[in-house]
Amino acid sequence: MHAIYLVIAAACILLIGYRLYGTFMASKVLAIDPRIVTPAKRLEDGHDFVPTNRWVAFGHHFAAIAAAGPLVGPVLAAQFGYLPGTLWILIGGVLGGAVHDMVVLFASIRHDGQSLPQIAKKEIGPVTGAAASLAVLFILIITMAGLSIVIVSSLNTNPWGAFTVAMTIPIAIFIGIYMRFLRPGKLGEASVIGVALILLAVALGPMIKSSALAPYFNYSVHAIEIALPVYAFVAAALPVWLLLAPRDYLSSYLKIGTIGALALGIIFVNPVLQMPPVTKFINGGGPIIAGKVWPFVFITIACGAMSGFHSLIAAGTTPKMLESEKDIKIVGFGAMLMESFVAIMAMIAASVLPVGDYFAINTTPAVFAHLGMHVDKLPMLSNLIGLNVAGRPGGSVSLAVGMSYVFSSIPGLSHLVAYWYQFAIMFEAVFILTAVDAGTRAARYVVQDMIGVVIKPFKKITWWPGAVISAALVSFAWGYLLYGGNISTVWPLFGVSNQLLASLAMVVGTSIILKSTGRISYALTTFIPFIFLFITTLDASYFNVTKVYLPQHMTLNVILSVIMAILALIIVADAFVKWAALIRDKKTLESQRLRHQEIVKDLAAK
Repeated sequence: MHAIYLVIAAACILLIGYRLYGTFMASKVLAIDPRIVTPAKRLEDGHDFVPTNRWVAFGHHFAAIAAAGPLVGPVLAAQFGYLPGTLWILIGGVLGGAVHDMVVLFASIRHDGQSLPQIAKKEIGPVTGAAASLAVLFILIITMAGLSIVIVSSLNTNPWGAFTVAMTIPIAIFIGIYMRFLRPGKLGEASVIGVALILLAVALGPMIKSSALAPYFNYSVHAIEIALPVYAFVAAALPVWLLLAPRDYLSSYLKIGTIGALALGIIFVNPVLQMPPVTKFINGGGPIIAGKVWPFVFITIACGAMSGFHSLIAAGTTPKMLESEKDIKIVGFGAMLMESFVAIMAMIAASVLPVGDYFAINTTPAVFAHLGMHVDKLPMLSNLIGLNVAGRPGGSVSLAVGMSYVFSSIPGLSHLVAYWYQFAIMFEAVFILTAVDAGTRAARYVVQDMIGVVIKPFKKITWWPGAVISAALVSFAWGYLLYGGNISTVWPLFGVSNQLLASLAMVVGTSIILKSTGRISYALTTFIPFIFLFITTLDASYFNVTKVYLPQHMTLNVILSVIMAILALIIVADAFVKWAALIRDKKTLESQRLRHQEIVKDLAAK
């Protein structure tokens, strides 16, 4: 099948989903009210609560949520064929992921920008609040390690790529200062300057690679594993306007532009999908993912369709930035669907590679030797890129090779393959780092809240000693898990923990919708995705523990998996008791239904 059919179908489905289902969720279910003053304005402090232009906020949110998941997850899931992953991305993105993100963002704004555990405590009860705090902290730490492990192999002994990625940090700081002090309000100027500087960094890469500066950017695996949490610590402690917001803003539109260019390249080249719709590995035993297509296609793709990590941004940095509730739809629902489109592009980029080339990149040479497959264009592409790309598992390298393969097929552009590859590596790394710094900041909020129970000043997120200490603790924890890990040990743990968190966020969303609308039918918008994802994730976790972790004596992974499953079950049991009590109280439920109906009518009239 030609790739163009997938591009057109995906774009149409996602646009229709945004227009119809997104509008239904915003106007009918949540009754978004632009008249309500948001926390960003009401609690403005110039550090964390900062009213932000809706497009900058969209850029931050999209960049923060669209990390490794939509890029790497579909690439790894292509092992099952392109069809299972594509169906889940489109169906799950509209009916699950976008609803999840929008509801959590709405809930946090209505709760003064509070975190998911704080909202859970108020909406369900103290038991759920305490369990959610521990679950979120565990999951955040695992998530940061899972996201970071992806770029380790792509930056390993790659001075060109490392230089380009490193330069995005001072560029972002400069743009942050430019927008706040030098030329306030000149968003267009800042955008042009920032993107131009990033492209210049890519162009200078070959000079750095062959200069005396090369050793300063030629990092080993362990050096990268140390540098990443150090960077996250700094980003999480600094004011949001200085590094996090401008970096995310710049990278988001760079990402959207790159994905748009890839879509145009696919339309122009119209490559044939080499990967079959379904492979023999749907029944398990694959060299990349050991489990069967169910439940592992849903766990592996993660952020591309539905992701618990998004709830930490939607109830972390983003609700402290929105100027108006009317921005919730474009930022919450819209950014998720944009991420789903990114995931479709990643699936296509992996699937246009010859099947043998795909597996040669995503497995070690020893594993590939037993698959009985042969490489096709990989030696030629490695020569053009100037780097041996075989045996670099993790998904990021195969995605970059796939993107390079598409662009190099355009007449007159084949001599730029090395540039396309390094640009794609930078593109992926920036995707991931923006989520890492936002996620570390979100974890910092959770840690400050937990320590604040004992040491009161920690409760104030702007208290510098608390911010620095909490950021350091979080960065060290996930850095420890990252150091010495690999994609086969960290990514499955990340996938399960990520989807468990999505399930818990949907539990909170169901409680809020049921209480505020009085309609069981409206609560099903979050309850149905919750049930499906919760059962799927527990099944995957059981498989990982019994078939992967215990046989390989991975004790830490077993402990973390069991703890997360127990915490999740506690939260779900507590929520079911709460829901039963709400449904039995017919009088209150009817009163809320009538009140919500009046609000919807009033907003529609205005």
